[in-house]
Amino acid sequence: MRKQNKATLLNHYSVWKYVLLVVTIIIMLLSALPTFYGEDAAIQVSKEAGLKLDPLMLHQRLISAGIEVKRIDQTMGKTLVVLTDSSQQAQLKSLLVEQVKTPSEVTLTLAPSAPNWLLSLGFSPIKLGLDLRGGVQFLLDVEIDPVYQLHNNTFVEATRQFVRDESLVGITVQPQAGGSVQISASDSRQRQKLRQFIAAQYPHWQVTNSGLNALGVNLSDSEKVNIRDLTVKQNLQIMRSRIEQLGITEALVQRQGEQRIRIELPGVQDPAAAKSVIGATASLAFYQVMQPGALNSKVLDSEKDGPVSVSRRAVLGGEHIVDARAQLGEMGLAEVVIHLDRKGGKIMSGFSRDNIGKPMATSYSEYSRDDKGKISQSTEVISVATIRSQLGDRFSITGVGDYASAQQLALLLRAGSMTAPVTIAEERTIGPSLGEENIANGFSALALGVAFTLLFMGLWYRRLGWIANVALISNMVVLFGLLALIPGAVLTLPGIAGLVLTVGMAVDTNVLIFERIKDKIKEGRSFAHAIERGFDSALSTIVDANFTTMITAIVLYSIGNGPIQGFALTLGLGLLTSMFTGIFASRALVNWVYGRDFRRDVRV
Repeated sequence: MRKQNKATLLNHYSVWKYVLLVVTIIIMLLSALPTFYGEDAAIQVSKEAGLKLDPLMLHQRLISAGIEVKRIDQTMGKTLVVLTDSSQQAQLKSLLVEQVKTPSEVTLTLAPSAPNWLLSLGFSPIKLGLDLRGGVQFLLDVEIDPVYQLHNNTFVEATRQFVRDESLVGITVQPQAGGSVQISASDSRQRQKLRQFIAAQYPHWQVTNSGLNALGVNLSDSEKVNIRDLTVKQNLQIMRSRIEQLGITEALVQRQGEQRIRIELPGVQDPAAAKSVIGATASLAFYQVMQPGALNSKVLDSEKDGPVSVSRRAVLGGEHIVDARAQLGEMGLAEVVIHLDRKGGKIMSGFSRDNIGKPMATSYSEYSRDDKGKISQSTEVISVATIRSQLGDRFSITGVGDYASAQQLALLLRAGSMTAPVTIAEERTIGPSLGEENIANGFSALALGVAFTLLFMGLWYRRLGWIANVALISNMVVLFGLLALIPGAVLTLPGIAGLVLTVGMAVDTNVLIFERIKDKIKEGRSFAHAIERGFDSALSTIVDANFTTMITAIVLYSIGNGPIQGFALTLGLGLLTSMFTGIFASRALVNWVYGRDFRRDVRV
């Protein structure tokens, strides 16, 4: 009686395990389905754009322009125009820009082709990388030397101010080549005071004796590394903000090396607009206008007013700008309305209150690289206006050119001023046809690999082989579903190579199990007992093999970038899904079909 009870529990799975398996595969199948429907090129017009046409009038206008529209969706004031022919996307955007008040709110996008019932469940297609979808890639150099120079200038000015405040005589503070500063002081007590000031206010600057009556001051190497890292991180955030302002979805912005930034813009075929914003380093600053030759003044150029003498230190910098919008002023001239943060508003309020009736200059700065590769900064005064009343955290500036120039300046200011200049070191454009070719070739290789694997398993392992084939197909369904579900997961061409590799690794799990089962049958065990012992004995080997490979996938994803991360992602997810389907799903199917077969002459 005990043997019979034991036999009935052999190769047994509880009902909840079968339910869990079926529910998981169904959910993953629904998640994977939108990917196979694909995506259509589309244009999105936000509510803030102010579209002048309703959907019916817009559709008629597009038909008359020869643009084939698949559908027009309008929800919550947002309009989505989906195209039949992706090559007409640029033409459609040009037409829509003429029909809105704010052209920057018209953005390129892709719309899923899946049925609405499927999309309403919250599922979406797998995001494709640059090499599969086509688009633009920029490699940017972040120039750190101007940032070091800014810290150097700040230190020099602060030290000179300290000398004046303390009424120290006979001291000169001069910046030197290479970023160092030399302070000449014949009095040892004055040198000691300077040392104490630097130690208290600038602890990251190293002070050494430079001759008998001078001090040499240099920024420490550790602080230079810290400044470089912070600068690159800040520029990364600003780049992400700028791309959001452009409305480009699914962009990849990440650090590469010590001071480079790599930007991938899938789906963007005309890089001109993106390039003009990504590579720009525009910033505003507000200065007090001073008399020519006044102490602590400098001269800035202006096209309208000629040379303008302003204070060396700006009243307010672009880092305090929260929002900027272009508009037409009372005289019909373009202007930019500036909205400052709380701290900036407080500074501007205090300055304007104390300087009513006096002029204030607004300067525009940008960096550029000359033919020899040297970075230079150009600063120009775009406006000199008299302060008529106390300003707050919201005011407007004029002298910004035409309305298009005002919009461009407002976009850059909303996205942030660069903490360091960036230059485009490399630019690559991948056409959509090449992306489609990569997809076709990649998935053809995947289909061919799956087909040969299914055929081999079915012929070599016969009855168990067909169960392995079902598990392999389930593995691909679960893997595609996971790629579509995980936020930030992007499928690249090397990622497809990872999918092909996953096919072999998924089958390898079943091969190990089936060979163990064959060994147990040769030992004289029944088919059911061989299944029980085969799965148990192969489990540790499978886990060890997959665990070591998972370590490699994690390392590749951590230190790699771009294509390497794409390969590592699919490899890692493929390891998880192959273990799930190879051990759990295969075992469930084998238990259900052959788990009660106690014959000893079974051929596997």
